[in-house]
Amino acid sequence: KAVADAVGCKPSEVMVASTGVIGETLSVDRLVRAVPDLHGKLKGNQSKNAGWSQAAKAICTTDTFPKGASATAEIDGKVVTIAGIAKGSGMIAPDMATMLSFLFTDAKLPSSVLDDLLRWAVGQSYNCITVDGDTSTSDTVLLAATGQGAKHGKVTDAKDKRLASFKVALLSVCQDLAKQIVGDGEGASKFITIDVTGAASAKAARQIAMTIANSPLVKTAIAGEDANWGRIIMAVGRAGEKADRDKLSITIGGVVIAEAGHPHPDYREEQVVPHMKGQFIDIVVDVGVGRGKARVWTCDLTHGYIAINADYRS
Repeated sequence: KAVADAVGCKPSEVMVASTGVIGETLSVDRLVRAVPDLHGKLKGNQSKNAGWSQAAKAICTTDTFPKGASATAEIDGKVVTIAGIAKGSGMIAPDMATMLSFLFTDAKLPSSVLDDLLRWAVGQSYNCITVDGDTSTSDTVLLAATGQGAKHGKVTDAKDKRLASFKVALLSVCQDLAKQIVGDGEGASKFITIDVTGAASAKAARQIAMTIANSPLVKTAIAGEDANWGRIIMAVGRAGEKADRDKLSITIGGVVIAEAGHPHPDYREEQVVPHMKGQFIDIVVDVGVGRGKARVWTCDLTHGYIAINADYRS
Protein backbone atom coordinates (compact mmCIF):
# COMPACT_ATOMS: atom_id res chain seq x y z
CA LYS A 1 0.00 0.00 0.00
CA ALA A 2 2.87 2.37 0.77
CA VAL A 3 4.36 1.80 -2.67
CA ALA A 4 0.95 2.12 -4.34
CA ASP A 5 0.35 5.44 -2.59
CA ALA A 6 3.77 6.71 -3.65
CA VAL A 7 3.50 5.87 -7.34
CA GLY A 8 -0.27 6.30 -7.73
CA CYS A 9 -1.47 2.79 -8.51
CA LYS A 10 -3.61 0.09 -6.91
CA PRO A 11 -1.99 -2.08 -4.20
CA SER A 12 -2.88 -5.13 -6.31
CA GLU A 13 -0.61 -3.77 -9.04
CA VAL A 14 2.45 -3.88 -6.76
CA MET A 15 4.46 -7.08 -7.03
CA VAL A 16 6.36 -8.07 -3.88
CA ALA A 17 9.55 -10.16 -3.98
CA SER A 18 11.85 -11.04 -1.11
CA THR A 19 14.82 -13.18 -0.15
CA GLY A 20 16.76 -13.88 3.02
CA VAL A 21 16.84 -16.37 5.86
CA ILE A 22 13.71 -18.53 5.71
CA GLY A 23 11.38 -17.95 8.66
CA GLU A 24 12.85 -14.59 9.69
CA THR A 25 10.29 -11.86 9.03
CA LEU A 26 11.43 -8.64 7.40
CA SER A 27 10.62 -5.38 9.20
CA VAL A 28 7.67 -3.95 7.29
CA ASP A 29 7.91 -0.68 9.22
CA ARG A 30 11.47 -0.09 8.01
CA LEU A 31 10.43 -0.82 4.43
CA VAL A 32 7.43 1.52 4.60
CA ARG A 33 9.52 4.35 6.09
CA ALA A 34 12.03 4.02 3.22
CA VAL A 35 9.48 4.18 0.40
CA PRO A 36 9.08 8.00 0.11
CA ASP A 37 12.85 8.54 -0.07
CA LEU A 38 13.29 5.73 -2.60
CA HIS A 39 10.47 7.06 -4.73
CA GLY A 40 12.03 10.52 -4.64
CA LYS A 41 15.31 9.14 -5.95
CA LEU A 42 13.50 7.67 -8.95
CA LYS A 43 12.75 11.21 -10.07
CA GLY A 44 16.42 12.23 -10.02
CA ASN A 45 18.57 13.11 -13.01
CA GLN A 46 20.67 9.97 -12.89
CA SER A 47 21.36 8.17 -16.14
CA LYS A 48 19.28 5.17 -17.10
CA ASN A 49 22.30 2.88 -16.84
CA ALA A 50 23.03 4.08 -13.32
CA GLY A 51 19.50 3.18 -12.26
CA TRP A 52 19.79 -0.34 -13.65
CA SER A 53 23.17 -0.83 -11.97
CA GLN A 54 21.92 0.39 -8.59
CA ALA A 55 18.86 -1.85 -8.75
CA ALA A 56 20.96 -4.90 -9.71
CA LYS A 57 23.32 -4.26 -6.79
CA ALA A 58 20.48 -3.65 -4.36
CA ILE A 59 19.04 -7.16 -4.76
CA CYS A 60 22.36 -9.00 -4.26
CA THR A 61 22.77 -11.17 -1.16
CA THR A 62 25.53 -13.80 -1.34
CA ASP A 63 26.06 -12.79 -4.98
CA THR A 64 29.58 -11.63 -5.75
CA PHE A 65 28.50 -9.40 -8.66
CA PRO A 66 25.29 -7.75 -9.95
CA LYS A 67 23.64 -9.43 -12.92
CA GLY A 68 22.09 -7.67 -15.90
CA ALA A 69 21.39 -8.31 -19.58
CA SER A 70 19.58 -6.69 -22.49
CA ALA A 71 18.69 -7.31 -26.14
CA THR A 72 16.75 -5.65 -28.93
CA ALA A 73 14.07 -7.09 -31.21
CA GLU A 74 11.67 -5.98 -33.93
CA ILE A 75 7.88 -6.01 -33.99
CA ASP A 76 6.35 -4.79 -37.26
CA GLY A 77 9.77 -3.45 -38.18
CA LYS A 78 9.91 -1.30 -35.03
CA VAL A 79 12.87 -1.79 -32.67
CA VAL A 80 11.97 -2.65 -29.07
CA THR A 81 14.20 -3.43 -26.12
CA ILE A 82 14.19 -6.11 -23.43
CA ALA A 83 16.32 -5.63 -20.30
CA GLY A 84 16.55 -7.43 -17.00
CA ILE A 85 18.38 -7.94 -13.74
CA ALA A 86 18.66 -10.96 -11.46
CA LYS A 87 20.09 -12.20 -8.22
CA GLY A 88 21.01 -15.75 -7.29
CA SER A 89 24.05 -17.68 -6.12
CA GLY A 90 23.06 -20.56 -3.85
CA MET A 91 19.99 -22.78 -3.35
CA ILE A 92 19.74 -22.91 -7.12
CA ALA A 93 17.64 -25.57 -8.88
CA PRO A 94 14.28 -25.66 -10.67
CA ASP A 95 11.70 -24.47 -10.21
CA MET A 96 13.68 -21.30 -10.70
CA ALA A 97 15.74 -21.65 -7.53
CA THR A 98 16.51 -18.98 -4.95
CA MET A 99 16.54 -16.26 -7.53
CA LEU A 100 14.81 -13.00 -8.20
CA SER A 101 14.68 -11.71 -11.76
CA PHE A 102 12.95 -8.62 -13.09
CA LEU A 103 12.54 -8.20 -16.84
CA PHE A 104 11.15 -5.21 -18.71
CA THR A 105 10.35 -4.36 -22.29
CA ASP A 106 9.29 -1.10 -23.87
CA ALA A 107 7.06 -3.03 -26.30
CA LYS A 108 3.31 -2.72 -25.84
CA LEU A 109 2.19 -6.27 -25.10
CA PRO A 110 -0.71 -7.47 -22.90
CA SER A 111 -0.07 -9.51 -19.76
CA SER A 112 -1.60 -12.65 -21.29
CA VAL A 113 0.97 -12.60 -24.09
CA LEU A 114 3.81 -11.81 -21.69
CA ASP A 115 2.77 -14.71 -19.45
CA ASP A 116 2.89 -17.25 -22.28
CA LEU A 117 6.22 -15.92 -23.58
CA LEU A 118 7.79 -15.89 -20.12
CA ARG A 119 6.73 -19.44 -19.28
CA TRP A 120 8.27 -20.58 -22.57
CA ALA A 121 11.54 -18.71 -21.93
CA VAL A 122 11.82 -19.82 -18.29
CA GLY A 123 11.59 -23.45 -19.38
CA GLN A 124 14.77 -23.03 -21.41
CA SER A 125 16.70 -20.80 -19.04
CA TYR A 126 16.06 -20.40 -15.32
CA ASN A 127 14.63 -23.92 -15.10
CA CYS A 128 17.74 -25.37 -16.74
CA ILE A 129 20.24 -24.32 -14.08
CA THR A 130 21.38 -25.83 -10.82
CA VAL A 131 24.09 -25.04 -8.30
CA ASP A 132 23.27 -27.36 -5.42
CA GLY A 133 19.89 -28.92 -6.17
CA ASP A 134 18.12 -26.86 -3.50
CA THR A 135 15.35 -24.32 -3.89
CA SER A 136 13.69 -21.75 -1.65
CA THR A 137 10.30 -20.27 -0.79
CA SER A 138 10.47 -16.98 -2.63
CA ASP A 139 11.59 -17.64 -6.20
CA THR A 140 10.29 -14.95 -8.54
CA VAL A 141 10.64 -13.84 -12.14
CA LEU A 142 8.55 -10.97 -13.49
CA LEU A 143 8.19 -9.62 -17.02
CA ALA A 144 6.58 -6.21 -17.46
CA ALA A 145 5.80 -4.19 -20.58
CA THR A 146 5.91 -0.40 -20.32
CA GLY A 147 4.60 0.25 -23.83
CA GLN A 148 6.84 3.32 -24.00
CA GLY A 149 8.92 2.19 -26.98
CA ALA A 150 8.43 2.54 -30.72
CA LYS A 151 4.78 2.13 -31.69
CA HIS A 152 3.93 -1.19 -33.34
CA GLY A 153 0.78 -3.04 -34.34
CA LYS A 154 -1.47 -4.59 -31.71
CA VAL A 155 -0.49 -8.09 -30.57
CA THR A 156 -2.98 -10.33 -28.75
CA ASP A 157 -1.52 -13.83 -29.14
CA ALA A 158 1.88 -15.17 -28.07
CA LYS A 159 1.88 -17.32 -31.22
CA ASP A 160 1.77 -14.25 -33.46
CA LYS A 161 4.53 -14.64 -36.05
CA ARG A 162 5.46 -10.99 -35.58
CA LEU A 163 6.88 -11.96 -32.17
CA ALA A 164 9.56 -14.28 -33.62
CA SER A 165 12.35 -11.74 -33.10
CA PHE A 166 10.99 -10.80 -29.66
CA LYS A 167 11.02 -14.43 -28.53
CA VAL A 168 14.66 -14.84 -29.58
CA ALA A 169 15.62 -11.69 -27.69
CA LEU A 170 13.66 -12.66 -24.57
CA LEU A 171 15.24 -16.11 -24.47
CA SER A 172 18.67 -14.54 -24.96
CA VAL A 173 18.20 -12.24 -21.96
CA CYS A 174 16.80 -15.03 -19.75
CA GLN A 175 19.59 -17.46 -20.65
CA ASP A 176 22.23 -14.77 -20.17
CA LEU A 177 20.96 -14.01 -16.66
CA ALA A 178 20.55 -17.72 -15.84
CA LYS A 179 24.14 -18.43 -16.88
CA GLN A 180 25.37 -15.51 -14.80
CA ILE A 181 23.65 -17.05 -11.77
CA VAL A 182 25.43 -20.37 -12.36
CA GLY A 183 28.72 -18.56 -12.99
CA ASP A 184 28.31 -16.93 -9.58
CA GLY A 185 27.43 -20.19 -7.83
CA GLU A 186 28.56 -20.10 -4.22
CA GLY A 187 32.22 -21.11 -4.13
CA ALA A 188 32.18 -22.10 -7.81
CA SER A 189 35.37 -22.30 -9.85
CA LYS A 190 33.99 -24.08 -12.97
CA PHE A 191 31.06 -23.34 -15.27
CA ILE A 192 29.68 -26.64 -16.59
CA THR A 193 27.49 -27.22 -19.64
CA ILE A 194 25.86 -30.65 -19.83
CA ASP A 195 24.24 -31.91 -23.03
CA VAL A 196 22.27 -35.15 -23.02
CA THR A 197 21.23 -36.68 -26.34
CA GLY A 198 19.70 -39.96 -27.48
CA ALA A 199 17.14 -40.03 -24.69
CA ALA A 200 13.61 -41.41 -24.90
CA SER A 201 12.19 -37.85 -24.82
CA ALA A 202 13.21 -34.28 -24.12
CA LYS A 203 11.79 -34.65 -20.61
CA ALA A 204 13.87 -37.78 -20.02
CA ALA A 205 16.98 -36.05 -21.35
CA ARG A 206 16.46 -33.16 -18.98
CA GLN A 207 16.00 -35.50 -16.01
CA ILE A 208 19.26 -37.28 -16.84
CA ALA A 209 21.10 -34.00 -17.37
CA MET A 210 19.87 -32.55 -14.07
CA THR A 211 20.80 -35.74 -12.22
CA ILE A 212 24.35 -35.45 -13.55
CA ALA A 213 24.43 -31.74 -12.76
CA ASN A 214 23.24 -32.25 -9.18
CA SER A 215 25.53 -35.16 -8.36
CA PRO A 216 27.97 -34.17 -5.56
CA LEU A 217 30.39 -36.80 -6.86
CA VAL A 218 30.36 -35.39 -10.39
CA LYS A 219 30.65 -31.81 -9.12
CA THR A 220 33.53 -32.53 -6.74
CA ALA A 221 35.37 -34.52 -9.41
CA ILE A 222 35.21 -31.51 -11.70
CA ALA A 223 36.32 -29.24 -8.85
CA GLY A 224 39.34 -31.52 -8.55
CA GLU A 225 39.84 -31.40 -12.34
CA ASP A 226 39.36 -35.17 -12.52
CA ALA A 227 37.67 -36.55 -15.66
CA ASN A 228 36.11 -39.43 -13.73
CA TRP A 229 33.53 -40.56 -16.27
CA GLY A 230 32.40 -43.39 -14.01
CA ARG A 231 30.68 -40.80 -11.84
CA ILE A 232 28.79 -39.51 -14.87
CA ILE A 233 27.60 -43.03 -15.73
CA MET A 234 26.54 -43.49 -12.12
CA ALA A 235 24.35 -40.39 -12.36
CA VAL A 236 22.84 -41.56 -15.67
CA GLY A 237 21.98 -44.87 -14.04
CA ARG A 238 20.16 -43.38 -11.07
CA ALA A 239 18.23 -40.80 -13.10
CA GLY A 240 15.40 -43.30 -13.49
CA GLU A 241 15.16 -42.90 -17.26
CA LYS A 242 15.86 -45.34 -20.09
CA ALA A 243 19.47 -45.70 -21.22
CA ASP A 244 21.25 -48.37 -23.24
CA ARG A 245 24.47 -49.33 -21.51
CA ASP A 246 25.92 -50.81 -24.69
CA LYS A 247 25.28 -47.65 -26.73
CA LEU A 248 26.20 -45.04 -24.15
CA SER A 249 28.91 -42.53 -25.01
CA ILE A 250 30.58 -39.71 -23.06
CA THR A 251 32.56 -36.77 -24.42
CA ILE A 252 34.32 -34.17 -22.28
CA GLY A 253 35.78 -31.10 -23.89
CA GLY A 254 35.42 -32.66 -27.33
CA VAL A 255 37.41 -35.74 -26.31
CA VAL A 256 35.54 -39.04 -26.66
CA ILE A 257 36.13 -40.88 -23.40
CA ALA A 258 33.59 -43.68 -23.61
CA GLU A 259 31.83 -45.20 -26.60
CA ALA A 260 29.39 -48.10 -26.93
CA GLY A 261 29.46 -48.49 -23.16
CA HIS A 262 33.24 -49.02 -22.97
CA PRO A 263 36.33 -46.82 -22.63
CA HIS A 264 37.29 -45.52 -26.06
CA PRO A 265 40.33 -47.53 -27.22
CA ASP A 266 42.24 -44.39 -28.22
CA TYR A 267 41.42 -42.39 -25.10
CA ARG A 268 44.28 -41.22 -22.90
CA GLU A 269 43.54 -39.13 -19.83
CA GLU A 270 46.20 -36.57 -20.68
CA GLN A 271 44.07 -35.62 -23.69
CA VAL A 272 41.38 -34.09 -21.51
CA VAL A 273 43.60 -32.61 -18.78
CA PRO A 274 43.91 -29.15 -20.40
CA HIS A 275 40.12 -28.90 -20.67
CA MET A 276 39.59 -29.97 -17.06
CA LYS A 277 42.00 -27.27 -15.89
CA GLY A 278 39.99 -24.58 -17.66
CA GLN A 279 37.06 -22.62 -16.26
CA PHE A 280 34.46 -23.86 -18.74
CA ILE A 281 33.70 -27.59 -18.79
CA ASP A 282 31.62 -29.23 -21.54
CA ILE A 283 30.11 -32.69 -21.05
CA VAL A 284 28.08 -34.53 -23.71
CA VAL A 285 26.33 -37.82 -22.91
CA ASP A 286 24.40 -39.92 -25.43
CA VAL A 287 22.26 -42.63 -23.84
CA GLY A 288 21.37 -44.40 -27.08
CA VAL A 289 17.64 -44.97 -26.86
CA GLY A 290 15.91 -42.18 -28.82
CA ARG A 291 16.05 -38.63 -30.11
CA GLY A 292 15.38 -36.65 -26.93
CA LYS A 293 17.91 -34.01 -25.98
CA ALA A 294 18.42 -31.34 -23.33
CA ARG A 295 21.01 -28.85 -22.13
CA VAL A 296 21.52 -27.67 -18.55
CA TRP A 297 24.09 -25.51 -16.81
CA THR A 298 25.71 -25.99 -13.43
CA CYS A 299 28.94 -25.41 -11.52
CA ASP A 300 31.37 -27.41 -9.44
CA LEU A 301 31.21 -28.01 -5.68
CA THR A 302 34.15 -26.63 -3.71
CA HIS A 303 35.23 -25.94 -0.14
CA GLY A 304 34.06 -22.38 -0.76
CA TYR A 305 30.42 -23.53 -0.95
CA ILE A 306 30.73 -25.16 2.47
CA ALA A 307 32.36 -22.08 3.99
CA ILE A 308 29.70 -19.69 2.67
CA ASN A 309 26.78 -21.81 3.83
CA ALA A 310 28.27 -22.87 7.15
CA ASP A 311 28.78 -19.20 8.02
CA TYR A 312 25.59 -17.95 6.36
CA ARG A 313 23.83 -16.70 9.49
CA SER A 314 26.91 -15.89 11.53
